[in-house]
Amino acid sequence: MVSLHRKTIIYYQIHITWFWSLFWNRIQAVTFSKKKRRHFIRNFLCSVMAIMVTLDLGVFSSQIFQESSRDKIWKKKHSPFYEMEKNCNIEIAAQIARVSSSSNDGARDHYQLEGLIESPSVDADGDCFSPILLNATSVNIEVYYNKAVNYTLMVTFISFLQVLLLIRQMEHSNTQSGAAKVSILMIGQQAIMDAYLCLLHLTAGILVESLFNAFATAAFFKFVVFSIFEMRYLLAIWKANRPMNSGEGWEAMRRELSVLYSRFYGILLGGLLFMYEFHKFLRPILLLLHSFWIPQIVTNVIRDSRKPLHPHYILGMTLTRLAIPLYVFGCPHNFMRIEPDKNWCICLGVFIALQASILLLQHYLGSRWFIPRQILPEKYNYYRRFDQGANHATDCVICMTTIDHTQRSNNCMVTPCDHFFHSGCLQRWMDIKMECPTCRRPLPPA
Repeated sequence: MVSLHRKTIIYYQIHITWFWSLFWNRIQAVTFSKKKRRHFIRNFLCSVMAIMVTLDLGVFSSQIFQESSRDKIWKKKHSPFYEMEKNCNIEIAAQIARVSSSSNDGARDHYQLEGLIESPSVDADGDCFSPILLNATSVNIEVYYNKAVNYTLMVTFISFLQVLLLIRQMEHSNTQSGAAKVSILMIGQQAIMDAYLCLLHLTAGILVESLFNAFATAAFFKFVVFSIFEMRYLLAIWKANRPMNSGEGWEAMRRELSVLYSRFYGILLGGLLFMYEFHKFLRPILLLLHSFWIPQIVTNVIRDSRKPLHPHYILGMTLTRLAIPLYVFGCPHNFMRIEPDKNWCICLGVFIALQASILLLQHYLGSRWFIPRQILPEKYNYYRRFDQGANHATDCVICMTTIDHTQRSNNCMVTPCDHFFHSGCLQRWMDIKMECPTCRRPLPPA
């Protein structure tokens, strides 16, 4: 048995000799066709004989220098096309034709493919021919790009609205007490979502060069939302929850900043790896990301916070966060060509609407309106009874006016440290600081 490498060398030698002789004869035929016609005919006959000899040698070598049956079986089993030939050995002869499409199809033109398919399974009569009918769709690139640009304009407008809503919320909780009522997990989860959207749009702009300007603009606005406003708000909430560390100087503040940023970007990178590993469960992961109101609901119940979020911020963020996922999974003609999933869109809308409804009811009815009183901890009563015969200060240190102890009304509030204030004065004070104006002791929520 001669190896396959030796047989290949013999074929190469024969074919090189044949092509060289043919090439040289054509040069002679063109250059000396008139003067040496006899030599040209003789060389032509020699070339034909060389071709015949080559074919004969090829057949002879294929018979003599054959591979063994064991080598053939091994080569066939280790071929990358073995499984394909075993299961999918079909031949298709088809013809494509354009069919009429409605105006609602947008950027898609429909085509029809007709032909015959020959399968390897044959019956007793011979080959089995089966008719096949396929529908194909082409994409109008110009309309496709226009849809992508319109999408980026929508994302840019949504980002601008989110900036306005964040400014309104930061003004609503611009005090230390107001910022401490806001859940840092709620703002951090929204910041991570905006960071993911920024990276996603920037990557899309890099991959599609003709749409780079549009997607880069959307990515820039998302970058502004999470890196400037949301990270600044995160820092304010972090400082409000640690009032004792604010007076330790710049070194303590720098340590706090490093811890905050390291945790944020660590969760950001870990989330990317998590979504890469479990990309098949994209829809449940998106539902989990859009549960950003739940930490604030839990914080309100635990701390009994009073009106931590502005109602405009709750409604505006709920609607703007729904826009992108509803477009991707709900619009039948989106530029990403993702099949719409109405059931998932309904679940997402109901899920976020339920969270927003609970927050709004907490704003107007109280943070613990849905918790049974039997399981609630005992709450301090600022309107408790006190001993009128004891020596108490008769002036409110906030407004510096006299407090009338003789009237049994809700105009007077008593702190756990037995200091008296006007109800309106102390409530406005607790909106700024949750500490006693007289002795600086911490105050429980009202």
